[in-house]
Amino acid sequence: MNTIAPPGPEHDVTAAYALEPAYVRTLTDRVVSSTGESVPTTCPFNGQPLAMIPQSGEADVDEAYRRARRAQEAWAATSLDERTARMLALHDLILDRQDEIIDLICWESGKARKHAFDEPLHVALTARYYARSAHDHLDTERKLGVVPGLTRVEVNRVPKGVVGIISPWNYPFTMALCDGLPALMAGNSVVHKPDAQTMLSALLGVHLLEEAGFPRDLWQVVAGPGRELGGPMIERSDYICFTGSTATGRIIARQCAEQLIGCSLELGGKNPILVLRDAAVDRAAEGAVRAAFSNAGQLCVSMERMFVADQVYDRFVDRFVARTKAMNLRTGLEWGSDMGSLISQQQLDTVVAHVDDAVAKGATVLTGGRARPDIGPYYYEPTILEGVTPEMTCFGDETFGPVIALYRFHDESDAIARANAGEYGLNASIYSQDGKRARAIARQIKCGTVNINEAFGATFASVDSPMGGMRESGMGRRQGAEGIHRYTESQTVATQRLVRFAPMLGMSDRTYARVMTANLRLMNRLGRR
Repeated sequence: MNTIAPPGPEHDVTAAYALEPAYVRTLTDRVVSSTGESVPTTCPFNGQPLAMIPQSGEADVDEAYRRARRAQEAWAATSLDERTARMLALHDLILDRQDEIIDLICWESGKARKHAFDEPLHVALTARYYARSAHDHLDTERKLGVVPGLTRVEVNRVPKGVVGIISPWNYPFTMALCDGLPALMAGNSVVHKPDAQTMLSALLGVHLLEEAGFPRDLWQVVAGPGRELGGPMIERSDYICFTGSTATGRIIARQCAEQLIGCSLELGGKNPILVLRDAAVDRAAEGAVRAAFSNAGQLCVSMERMFVADQVYDRFVDRFVARTKAMNLRTGLEWGSDMGSLISQQQLDTVVAHVDDAVAKGATVLTGGRARPDIGPYYYEPTILEGVTPEMTCFGDETFGPVIALYRFHDESDAIARANAGEYGLNASIYSQDGKRARAIARQIKCGTVNINEAFGATFASVDSPMGGMRESGMGRRQGAEGIHRYTESQTVATQRLVRFAPMLGMSDRTYARVMTANLRLMNRLGRR
């Protein structure tokens, strides 16, 4: 079904991009809104309004939680097999509708089509993983009882209730859904506040949930500024999942602590790549292009610092610069672009300020280093810097744009120390042909994920393994067992047979203590836990 109007002429950044009004209404009718207010969302291809998004107030947040809590009670009673069937239906639906999803992501975020494709791919992977592993993660587990054979212990996974999700703009489809799918699988409902800049991509995901058979009220959406809706959401949630800046994450963590509810936070990063002396230089250069410039560098796990061994530095730089200069730079919906636009004027201003500051203080631009309004109003060239020093803003602050700084190293221990400098610890990458050595170095890197001979895809797409940040890059993990267990409460149920934990048959307290002590010594000699 052709639901999106055709774009304007290719490469024409002044062309009018517009969505069919009926299509927009189909998406926005899922926003809980009674304020009568709407705000525009714009297309980064030309900076023009794309659609009007209804806004929510605190009363709407309250209504969303009321609906979600009512829906959750019925959903928690739905069998795990039925939840699995709906999750697998979503998997197939996303693959069937991927062109529509990708189009909308491109229109709202301005990213290149090949980078937009990563989003339905990742959501489908996530849906299938949690559907196929649901029983492994959520079935009641038998545990060792204190008295073997006489104490039966079971651990249940009980849903938290209503999960609040606050998702970012940079990956508007996958970040909208990938954290919520395990919450649904575990028997929770969701109240979701997507970022204002990319509401439509998130709303399309909610409609696909309904088409896959999930109950309509199970996933509620509110729209509005985080400073206005974030507090009311935290007050009504049983758990909060947030992806965004470290500054905002600190505020959310404090508010969750006040409510005595849990939270998971994926926050900022200043991610490093280490290219060791034995690295395959061409492979490292290809990976560096993806690491630094995927989604125009607007990716939490993208790289902004690269440490390259003396022995390969010159050869690596030549290949990296050449590959970067050869990138196909354009905006639009078609395949073939190697990098899309930044999301907004604010993001462009940050990138320009970081690069201009570095150049003014002595850094060298090896390629890039300028805005390209001829391609798009928020477009900035992929940029490689050399000679970045601590007094430059981009040395330690996250740029979140297509900018990477190169640093030469001689000693690997020095490279590790420099990679660990600062307070972030989200993602890292190591290029080496000695896998054992690279894995040993990875254990010394203070990041939640480390990729070897890959930029970020190896960890990001391996959904059976946890992903998240250390230090100021966050707390908690998405993906894997931790990604679904965070949305559950562990409940231990122990059934005691025959004996009780008190003196029996006229035994004195002193005799009981001696018997229990003897039993503990015996169990230890037998090697029992």
